Parts: sequence; structure tokens; C-alpha cells
Amino acid sequence: MLLPVIIALHGCADLSYYLHSINGHLSILNQTRDINAMLADENTDEALAIRLKLVGQIRQFAVQQLHLPESDSYTIYADLKRSYALKNLFAAPEFSTQPHRWCYPVVGCAGYRGYFDESRLNRYTEALKQQGFDVYVAHVSAYSTLGWFDDPVLNTFINWPEYRLAGMIFHELTHQQLYIDGDTHFNESFAVAVQQAGINRWLNANGKTEQAERYQQLLRNRQQVIELINQTRTELQQLYDQDSSDTDKRLAKQEIVQQLKNRYARLSSGFDVKEGFERWFNGPINNAKLASVSTYYALVPAFLKLLEKHDHDFQAFFSHVEKIADLPDLDRNRCMQFWNTQSHSESVDTAPLPVHSACLGDAPDIQAKL
Repeated sequence: MLLPVIIALHGCADLSYYLHSINGHLSILNQTRDINAMLADENTDEALAIRLKLVGQIRQFAVQQLHLPESDSYTIYADLKRSYALKNLFAAPEFSTQPHRWCYPVVGCAGYRGYFDESRLNRYTEALKQQGFDVYVAHVSAYSTLGWFDDPVLNTFINWPEYRLAGMIFHELTHQQLYIDGDTHFNESFAVAVQQAGINRWLNANGKTEQAERYQQLLRNRQQVIELINQTRTELQQLYDQDSSDTDKRLAKQEIVQQLKNRYARLSSGFDVKEGFERWFNGPINNAKLASVSTYYALVPAFLKLLEKHDHDFQAFFSHVEKIADLPDLDRNRCMQFWNTQSHSESVDTAPLPVHSACLGDAPDIQAKL
């Protein structure tokens, strides 16, 4: 998750929100301690010291094996005395599956809005509801400042299972590797793809083959759940496009959401690994909550296919993604649609629409209609 704390303040209509974001982040930084100093301090809790050493090993792996940026992020630690760093607000119109977007100077637009101040969040959430929006609030354990600040290790994730801890660090460092102003789907899917591939490499490199197999099963389960959610969003959009009354749409919307829960119950009955799914489905489900999933996972298959094309060489993969990122919006979107399509095929086929040469990279096996 990206926090827009570095902004051009002049002329901003929502200056108070930006100041709240900056103050919230600085309040966290003011609580940090240098990890090396903590490890040298005999009074540091032994269990915490073990986890902080693990963070150092993960950072080193990220730089040496995944070629992620070598910054000073995750060299400081803070205990926030709460279970989350901030809260993310997602919103969508009552009869639309498209997420509401908020735009910020410098970092562009995003499909979520982060809050440190819960009272401010609650006021804005209620205002959106009054305007007819569906809203969803998610607890956020970590966020990225794109390298503008040294992102800290927090108590909110330090005790996560090893693979999740590693994946979180890989994810947030990926935002420092590459970020496109205003393209949330690209940015988050890119980070998730590196996170997933990085976890797999980390586990296998450390001889944890059983955990790696369990993680791969989790990803297969997750993909089925995401496809189920996407199917539901399609059904809802078809409903919203109908020429029927708002009352009828509300009733049908409730039925479709209940069908989603029923389908998930049947699907998940065969899952050995259910991590994270049950909690998400137990709460209320609306357009905003469904859209939050799309924000993070819509293009993950495309990026994983690109990484596979480069034989899991992260340097070559990053170079290719940077070329795609430089494309105009239309060409970039068409490119990612192409690679999403290729993710369902063993081989790389002809592009169904003309795509920019930068989209294909240096692959001689792709005969696209340029």
C-alpha cells in the first residue's frame, strides 16, 4: 500500500487530509529505534531480536536475489501499541463495480485512501454513505513511502509467519523499485507478483520445501477465490446495467452477494489451507470490498507470465516492466491485457490486438501484429 505523504501542498483543496497523513507518518517515525542498536542492547527482548535478525536476512535476500532496491528501509523498528499501522478506505457507487478514485499531487490517483486518524476516517466514511456509496475499511499492517522515508519495521507485522513477513518486505520494496503515478492496478499487481515469486524463492532457498508446497497450494486456492469474486463483480455489473428500479436492483444485489458466500462455502470446503479467506467472507460484502480485491490482484497473472518469460531472472523482468511502464496509458493497458491473456496459455501466442514493441520485449517467439 502506498501512503501519499510526500506532496505539493500549494493549491491543495484537501490540505487538512495531507497534513494528517504527514503527521501520522511522522508520529510513527518518532517512535522508531535503530535495529542494529536494538540488537546490540542486551535489554532487547530475545524473541523480538530473533525476528529483527530475520528481517535483516530478508532484506539482504531481497537485494541480492531479487535485485530490489538497497535502501535503509526496514532498518528501524517501532511498536505502535496497536495491531495495524493505519486504515484504508475503499469506496464504490451503490450500483457500480468501479472503485472510487482519489487523486493526490505527485503520486497521482489511487483506488484507496489511508487514514491514521480514526475519527476523521469515520466522519468521511459516513459522508460517503450519505452520498450513496458502498464503503469498506481495511486494516493496513504496512505501507510504502516510495523511498522518500525509511520505511520502518512495525509490531503490526514483525511476528507474522516467516513467509508472510518476507512477502510484505518484498511487496513494499517493489513499490520503491517502480511506481506509476495514477495506475493502482499496475502498481499493486506488480508488487503482489514480486511478493509471490519472492516468497517461493525464499522458501526454496532456505530448504523449506514443505512450506513452499503449502504456499503454492494457498496461491492456487486464492486464485480460485479471486476468480469467484471477479465472476460476482461481472454479475453485479450486468445487474446494474439493467433498466430496472433501484429497489429491484438492491434486492437482486443482496441475492448475488449471498450466492457468492454460498459458492465460497462450497469451494472452500475442499481447501486444506484457508488462510485469510474466512475472515474476509465473514464480514459484509459490497461493491467497495469486491473492488479492493481487483485493485491488488487484477494484473498479477500478467506479471507472473512476464517473469516466467524471463526464466525468473528478476533483473531482466524489471527491465521489461520498466519499458512497459513508460508506455502511454492506452498502450500500457493493452499490453497488460495481452500478458493477462497469455497467462492462461503454456506458450506465448499472437497478440489479438496490436501491441507496442516494448510490450513484447526481446522475445523472438512472439509474432504480434505490430
